Amino acid sequence: MKSILSKVKLGTEPGGRPPVAVEVAPQGVLAAASPGLGQPPVYSFEPLPAGALAPGIAETNIKTPDAVAHAIRTALGRVSPRTRSLTLVLPDTVVRVFVLDFDSLPGKAAEAIPVLRFRLRKMIPFDVEHAGLSYQILSEKKDECRVLAAVLPGPILAEYEAAVRQAGFEPGAVLPSSLAALAAVDSMEAVLTANLSGLALTTAITNGQDLLLYRTLDLPEDPSQRLLEVQRGIAVAVAYYEDRLGARPRQLQYAGIGAGGNSPAEDFARWIGASELTVADLAPRPATGAATPLGNLSLAGVSGALAGAA
Repeated sequence: MKSILSKVKLGTEPGGRPPVAVEVAPQGVLAAASPGLGQPPVYSFEPLPAGALAPGIAETNIKTPDAVAHAIRTALGRVSPRTRSLTLVLPDTVVRVFVLDFDSLPGKAAEAIPVLRFRLRKMIPFDVEHAGLSYQILSEKKDECRVLAAVLPGPILAEYEAAVRQAGFEPGAVLPSSLAALAAVDSMEAVLTANLSGLALTTAITNGQDLLLYRTLDLPEDPSQRLLEVQRGIAVAVAYYEDRLGARPRQLQYAGIGAGGNSPAEDFARWIGASELTVADLAPRPATGAATPLGNLSLAGVSGALAGAA
């Protein structure tokens, strides 16, 4: 793995990522590839058998490696990737993301990484010394440095990278779903986003190149408790937005699963009963470019992973 963040900005950075991306989720694998510079991506979805993938940080994620590798290979085969190197988008529950404040941070990554590992040692429930770790400086002043850090267990990272390689490709960059989706945000103004998966809700607030909030909540299995927890999570994010920015958000950009319709955002708005917020798809489904039915996954993760690709 070159990097978890792999030069990802909250906007875009031309040439910073491969022109191919796959998002791996319990439902299946969503692949996207850019046919050429300036051309819209082609998408493909390949479902996974139930139980083939169980994302988390505590135990083995990929229960049936052959099935996952086959789904990656099949989905990518339909989008005619130009390279073997790709951006791998993982479930949010696999990666821990932090915004950390330092007085200063060494300029060289080789010196900064040990500082970050030391800081994270008591913040994560797994071995930080052998974890996959990358970082990005969000802002830096004379006596203040704000850093975005992403970390995941080494053995879990190795599982996903092995599946990609078994499929015949190479993981050039690795991103959690919601961080990947933020790269699809095309605005320098404040934006509230939400990403709902089968296991968790991640809310985030960006303001230009700054990340004001990034919060992942594990969700209960009980449907009624699950809805209440999601509604609370959105309410907390809205309150935080108002506290930090002095105004209530009018729109929520949605980057999560839907009920299988054309607009996951509309499905989400109906489900949570959103009345004060306009819910919009962060990455609307295109009228063309889908090689297969796309299931209920949002395109935001793979679209963001391709933002600024070579």
